[in-house]
Amino acid sequence: MLKKITLVLSAAALALTAACGSDSSSDKPADPSKALVVGATATPQGDILNYIKSDLADKAGLKLEVKEFTDYTQLNPAVEDGQIDANYFQHKPYLTEYSAQHGDKLAWTVDVHVEPLGVYSKKVTALTDLKDGATVTIPNDPTNGARALKLLADNGLITLKDPASTTATERDVTANAKHLKFKALDAAQLPRSLEDADAAVINGNYALAAKLTPAKDAIVLEKAEGNPYANGLVVKKGSESDPRVEKLDTLLHSPEVKKFITDKYQGSVLSAF
Repeated sequence: MLKKITLVLSAAALALTAACGSDSSSDKPADPSKALVVGATATPQGDILNYIKSDLADKAGLKLEVKEFTDYTQLNPAVEDGQIDANYFQHKPYLTEYSAQHGDKLAWTVDVHVEPLGVYSKKVTALTDLKDGATVTIPNDPTNGARALKLLADNGLITLKDPASTTATERDVTANAKHLKFKALDAAQLPRSLEDADAAVINGNYALAAKLTPAKDAIVLEKAEGNPYANGLVVKKGSESDPRVEKLDTLLHSPEVKKFITDKYQGSVLSAF
C-alpha cells in the first residue's frame, strides 16, 4: 500500500513538473531575431510603418513586417489571437471602448499622430449653407460617431448635452436648428457617401485613401491642440517590454518619422510627439 501511495505521489510530482515546465516555456521572452508583425490600415499608418521598414529598421536592428488591413475592426482581434504582434490604427477612446466590450487584453505603448476628422461635401462649401433637413453621414463605431457629433457641435450645427463627451450619441443632441438627419456608415464607406449625402464626417485616413486632402478639401477640421484622438501602437498586455516593440516605439517617436509625417501629409496628418 505504501509503495502504491509513493508511486501515485511520484506521478503527481511528475505531472506538476511537466505543467510548470509548460507554463514557463510560454513565458519565454520573444525571439528578437524574428520579425515583428504589425497590422495597420493603409494610410497613413501603413505608409509610416513602411517608411520605417525601408529607411530606419535595419539600422536599429529591427526586423519589421507590415500587414495592411482594409477592415480595421479585425485588427484588435488579430493581436489578441496572435495573428499579428501589434497594431497601429486606433486612438485611445476606441481602445477603451473595445476593451470594455471584449476584455482588457491590450496595451497602449506610444502616441504617434493625429488624423484630424473633417466635414466634407460636394454640395456646399460652408456648413451654414446646409439646408434644413440635410443628411450628414458619420462613422458608425461609437467613439468616432461621438467624435463626429462633437465636431459638428464645435462648429455650431448642433448642441450636445455634454460638449466634452467622447461617448455622445444622437440621443445626446439637445438642439438641432437645421433638423439635420444623421446616417451612420462604416468609416470606409464615408467618402463614397459624398455622392448622395449633403455632407460627410470622414476619418482622416479614409479621406486620404479617397484622394481627399483634409487640409484643403475639408469644410472644417478638428483642432490638433488638446486632441484626445492621437493614433498609436497597441500590443497584447505583457508584450510592452518586448525588445522589438521597444525598438519600434523609439523609431515611431524619432525625428525622422516626425519629418516624414510633416513632409508627406502637409498638415493633413499631424505628429503627436
